[in-house]
Amino acid sequence: MNFSFRNLIGNRTLKLVFIFLLLLFFLLLPTFLTSYLLHVMIIILLYVYLGSCWDILGGYCGQTSFGHASFLGIGAYTSTLLLLKLNLSPWFGMIIGGVIGMLCGLFIGFLCFRYRIRESYFALVMLTFAEIIRLLFLNWKWVGGANGLLIPLKENSLYYFQFDNKLPYYYIILLMSFFILLFNNKLINSKLGDFFVAIRENEETAESIGINTTKYKLVGIALSSLFTAFGGTFYAQYLTYIDPDLTFAVGLSIEILLRPLLGGSGTLFGPTFGAFILGPLSELTRSLMHGYSGVHLMIYGLLIIAVILFFPGGISSLLKNIMKRFA
Repeated sequence: MNFSFRNLIGNRTLKLVFIFLLLLFFLLLPTFLTSYLLHVMIIILLYVYLGSCWDILGGYCGQTSFGHASFLGIGAYTSTLLLLKLNLSPWFGMIIGGVIGMLCGLFIGFLCFRYRIRESYFALVMLTFAEIIRLLFLNWKWVGGANGLLIPLKENSLYYFQFDNKLPYYYIILLMSFFILLFNNKLINSKLGDFFVAIRENEETAESIGINTTKYKLVGIALSSLFTAFGGTFYAQYLTYIDPDLTFAVGLSIEILLRPLLGGSGTLFGPTFGAFILGPLSELTRSLMHGYSGVHLMIYGLLIIAVILFFPGGISSLLKNIMKRFA
């Protein structure tokens, strides 16, 4: 019998069965987890979501951003302020915060792309933008300044995005992660995705064949900042406290981009692989070396260096090569 792994993957029915079993696994997983492990899973899925949002701009479009925490923070502060001052549901605040985050992304993107700021210079501009926003919120008393904002516990309510246990948060972030993966899958297989890849591979060549690179890079940063700001609302509601150093920190921007870089930027499941490697690794190093602050970041750095040296395409390329051997 001539059997190959490639034939198995190519079977549509088996693909659907695999997706169903995977979804069933994540739906049933909380049954077997303690409260602490459930928290770890929520954080992992949050970074799956945020890493996939970053990948729209950084992976598919090739515009590396070191300042995505700015969009996360804008979304978090918008929904929180609307809740505290107008008693508006965070779900509505999420939409408004997403629009504001998108407008900020379009503003900084227009300034960069209009004047052809690219590659490492674009990354530095995004880093500077995030730091400016952090300093602004740090000294702005109306938004809490350095003291930040504490979200009061109103009631166990879907309307207020508040629950008396972690399980609803798990299913919400699971749904958000599933949504962004579906969106990116459609993006990869669309004409817009082809334009993004062309810009990433060679911007001058893309321009020479008639692609409006400025326009499509603006589309990329708009989508990426919009979805990242949505994640900011979840971030705020789950933690119930935000401040400028927590939501706009450079370290948070680095945490977001490390997942797709490790897993394989510009690939559908790259951010997922990266999140499921770095998440448990982070918790393990923190628990073993809790007296040594920042050790987990050093380990991150060594891991990233190793991946860049031996697997430039990330963990996704390694898995792809392994699967080819069994094909």
